[in-house]
Amino acid sequence: MSELEGFGFVLPHWLYWGWLAVMPLILMALCKRAEKKKGALGQGHPVMGEVQADEDPIIHQHFEGNAFTRVIDWISEKSGVFVAFWTVNAVCFYFYEVVMRYFFNMPTIWVHEASYLLLGMQYLLAGSYAMLHGAHVRVDVMYNLLPERGRVGMDIFTSMFFFIFTLALAGTSWTFFFDAYSMHETTVETWGIQYWPVKGMMLLGSVLILLAGLSKLIKDIALFVRMGREGAQ
Repeated sequence: MSELEGFGFVLPHWLYWGWLAVMPLILMALCKRAEKKKGALGQGHPVMGEVQADEDPIIHQHFEGNAFTRVIDWISEKSGVFVAFWTVNAVCFYFYEVVMRYFFNMPTIWVHEASYLLLGMQYLLAGSYAMLHGAHVRVDVMYNLLPERGRVGMDIFTSMFFFIFTLALAGTSWTFFFDAYSMHETTVETWGIQYWPVKGMMLLGSVLILLAGLSKLIKDIALFVRMGREGAQ
């Protein structure tokens, strides 16, 4: 007899991973379709996924770049939108848990684990999106006192610390992922879902934020040089 018998409905592992892969794509396609309809009606709403400039005029200029940086920025933007839709699943999961627990006295064994793994992966994958939109925490005490070109130069200088961190994160994540995959590691809870996809998301997230940082560095250098030329004229 399976150890999961007697727990009511238990979400299959394959359905969990498959749904997380497909569900955001469906919602993104529906949103794009709705935006096209709005555009056809002449409504001037901004398109989802379009890079919006920060309030800082220097950050606004950072959105300029070459074909390489635009591809990376597109990936960062879409990955953020993709994982944002995962939040809908967490709401649905916990709603299901509340109904089953308090109305039918049949608490689940998988909802809590499915949700915190989901939100953990979402946090790991959203770093590049936050990098693109300047949403990471930054200490601005000295930064705001610098002139505009000095602030760009400070971003270039401090990027070396960023790359040290992200390269270390990527290397560590690869070790975690490889070990989990080799050992067929699962969670210790009764649901026992595979752990290697979660640690794979840690590796993917570190690669995405590394690429986002590279894109920002390229644009910062180009902007720094351009501002220097404009100032010399």
